[in-house]
Amino acid sequence: MSVSQPPVPAAEGGASPASASVEPEPLLRIQEVADRVGLTARSIRYYEEVGLMKPARSMGSYRLYDEEDIARLGYIKGLRDDAGFSLAEIGQLLEDENARALIGERFRETRDPRERRELLVDGMARIDRQVSTLKAKIDRLQSMVDLARARRAHLEDHLAELEPGSTVKAHKAPTAPDAPAEPAR
Repeated sequence: MSVSQPPVPAAEGGASPASASVEPEPLLRIQEVADRVGLTARSIRYYEEVGLMKPARSMGSYRLYDEEDIARLGYIKGLRDDAGFSLAEIGQLLEDENARALIGERFRETRDPRERRELLVDGMARIDRQVSTLKAKIDRLQSMVDLARARRAHLEDHLAELEPGSTVKAHKAPTAPDAPAEPAR
């Protein structure tokens, strides 16, 4: 699964007038959703415990999920598995995305220029925070790629040393930026 666009939360207060005449979508129970998304029911319950999900509840207190919940779980799974984000990072990204959707709704409702400006500035700040989070992940991954390439170059030097008549001398093994330097021998 690849990381796609985050699901946009439904408007507070229910369906829009345009969708009011459409049959309500079926709600699924947790195991059906787990099978569909490729997660365990325990993971889904944990995501609810840490505030990443808030499913509806049946009269019998069963968790019930709609298509928006399923899309959100797919997005969480992609961020966690494909992009390696922590649940705290995912929570922040989802919080900003939810707030941006609410900002968009409020922006469309108001005609007050001052309020619209404040909403736009808040939305841009949230996007800037998302970009910062994503950029930090890219930087960490790039650092890991650079270190792996340096380790490969070190092995290439050792391989070249084995060639008859070679003047190549293997350099000191690369270390991770946070790792202590190897003691001199």
